[in-house]
Amino acid sequence: MRVALLAHVRQPIAEPFMGGMEAHSWHLAAGLAKRGHEVVLFAAGDSDPRFLIDPVLTEHYERTFPWADHRGSMPLIAYVDAGFASACDRIARGGFDVVHNNSLHRFPLQRASIGEVPTVTSLHVPPFDALHWFVKDSARPWHHFTVTSASQLAAWWPDGAPTQSSVLHNGIDPAAWPFVPTGNGSAVWSGRITPNKGTHLAIEAARRAGVSLTLFGIVEDREYWQALVEPILGGSVRYGGHLDARMLATEIGRASVFLFTPCWDEPFGLVAIEAMACGVPIAAFGMGAAREVVAEAGAIVSAGNAIELSDAIPVAMAINRAVPRDRVLANFTDEIWLDGCERLYECVGTANAKSRLQEHPVVG
Repeated sequence: MRVALLAHVRQPIAEPFMGGMEAHSWHLAAGLAKRGHEVVLFAAGDSDPRFLIDPVLTEHYERTFPWADHRGSMPLIAYVDAGFASACDRIARGGFDVVHNNSLHRFPLQRASIGEVPTVTSLHVPPFDALHWFVKDSARPWHHFTVTSASQLAAWWPDGAPTQSSVLHNGIDPAAWPFVPTGNGSAVWSGRITPNKGTHLAIEAARRAGVSLTLFGIVEDREYWQALVEPILGGSVRYGGHLDARMLATEIGRASVFLFTPCWDEPFGLVAIEAMACGVPIAAFGMGAAREVVAEAGAIVSAGNAIELSDAIPVAMAINRAVPRDRVLANFTDEIWLDGCERLYECVGTANAKSRLQEHPVVG
């Protein structure tokens, strides 16, 4: 198949990944190419050059319009809109068999933007006003929506999901997150350092439990870092930087527990399954999809409660490390995920062909 993969453009699609969305698009492009598909990545022009890139913007917009300073501003909106409008035009004319839309932008959802190219749109966030109406308006036989968890499906469609929607769990390559049979007694946390990821609560829980903690990830919200995270570093709690996947897997695998602390309706939690693949059990807040993703591989407590989380740390540490690894192998591998993507591509392609035949029946 000839696949147009339309990514978001706030950050480059390149390692070290800023978050789960960048990782999702990168691994999707790499996985589809490995399976023999021709993939054109519509993304920021400074994304990973190993891919065939058709730039939506010359470079990721965080460099030109930092989110902290320009969020919701008209210059930023106009800049991004112009890039996606042009990209959608190129996709419509590009002879693609399918579009996989990871952009979280409204234009690919509008019926006139990419014509009748069969489309799979992956929704990586809870419903928000800027996109919600466009999602509800754009359902058609050849446009299918995926979400990453059952809780996210219910959030987007509380009155019942359309037939053109389904849960498609994220997946990772287990070989890239090797199993480590024993931990060193420490805790680890990774992700974007921002209030809705609860970094400061992970620190509080680790200190209460008397375990050392290392944090990894990009400092996305500098004010949050300076006010609530940096002042409580030191001693048994340290910041280990923003690492590429190989180095991060090594660091995570050494730990005895992973602290997963979402403070929003986390649609999935890619960081949790990365740790689980290494054999690291999870102590987590029960927000969003945490219970669905972690299940028997961890201990789940009330959202935002650092005291309960500290009590959950030894409970999680007592879980056999084969349990989280086996849960990933059974549910969250890249092969399972890519199989699901390919089935959806075939589905929307068939629906598109049937629709065209109904509009232009063969006579004779």
